Amino acid sequence: MPQHSVTLGIDVGDRHSHLCLLDTETGEVIEESRIATTPQAFERRFVGVEPMRVALEAGTHSPWISRVLGGCGHEVLVANARKLGLIYAEGRKNDRLDAENLARLARLDARLLSPIEHRGEASQAHLAIVRSREALVGARTKLVNHVRGTVKSFGARLPKCSAEGFHRKVREHVPEALAVALDPVLETIASLTERIRGYDRRLEALSRELYPETALLRQVGGVGPITALTFVLVLEDAARFGRSRSVGAYLGLAPGQRQSGESDPQERISKRGDELLRKLLVQGAHYVLGPFAQDSDLRRHGLKIAERGGKNAKRRAAVAVARKLSVLLHRLWVTGEAYEPLYNARSTLGADPA
Repeated sequence: MPQHSVTLGIDVGDRHSHLCLLDTETGEVIEESRIATTPQAFERRFVGVEPMRVALEAGTHSPWISRVLGGCGHEVLVANARKLGLIYAEGRKNDRLDAENLARLARLDARLLSPIEHRGEASQAHLAIVRSREALVGARTKLVNHVRGTVKSFGARLPKCSAEGFHRKVREHVPEALAVALDPVLETIASLTERIRGYDRRLEALSRELYPETALLRQVGGVGPITALTFVLVLEDAARFGRSRSVGAYLGLAPGQRQSGESDPQERISKRGDELLRKLLVQGAHYVLGPFAQDSDLRRHGLKIAERGGKNAKRRAAVAVARKLSVLLHRLWVTGEAYEPLYNARSTLGADPA
């Protein structure tokens, strides 16, 4: 990395951010100040000044701040918030000290920050569409559950149906005494369903026009347009990963590790990756393990784990399949190959006996 005479730490706040500038060679504080957390203020302050190394913590504002500062010619390190134990373990904590600690960590060794790479502005905007759709789906689910629970409290039950057709199929089954209370809710559910369909059409068009690689991922049963597009948008660049097997750990689907001496306990998955993509992959895994999925290496792997029994065998099987699914999707993306559901099984069958 290039050497800079000044190292800057920024503690980002919602309205104002605190700055701490250090002399990189001596570690002396050059300046402590405050700046409005707006693109205009950051451009005025940092355009045209000597390039410096800048450290800030990942958060709501860090994507646009990193783009603005990078556009001004500065080296930007976006620190992984989970790894900044030094700042959060400090007995005295305030914005000024946080900015100084970030600057000192960046001055000493950038790797201490476990820096992350923010996705590009276009990818961020497209991923926002996916997340907005997910927010509406969650809101609809809560309202559907509310209607069902309210009707049960009157001694009645609503028929089973999909969320998409809920508002049409249950209206006639709602007790008359609850019409005033629930009719507006059913109308809201109908509106949400239409909005979700609009998002689906938009995301299908985005996939077709801008992300044709999603077609490779959709070859796999259980991977629909939303999952495929979210996978591509979250990873953004398949070349970021030297090995496909690294993707599972990146998405938090690999067990954590707490090895010390002779002790190496089995840990739960880390859950450190993108929560939405992890959820979608687990949903895809449940389809792979379900009654309607085709025979495949993924399915056989998961069923073998589930057959071992135990308290959480099915859950472990779903997570294991989700992890392998993430590896498979990355591999298809990188190679552009046609998906062969039983590739491993046929390779084993055709192998020469030892």
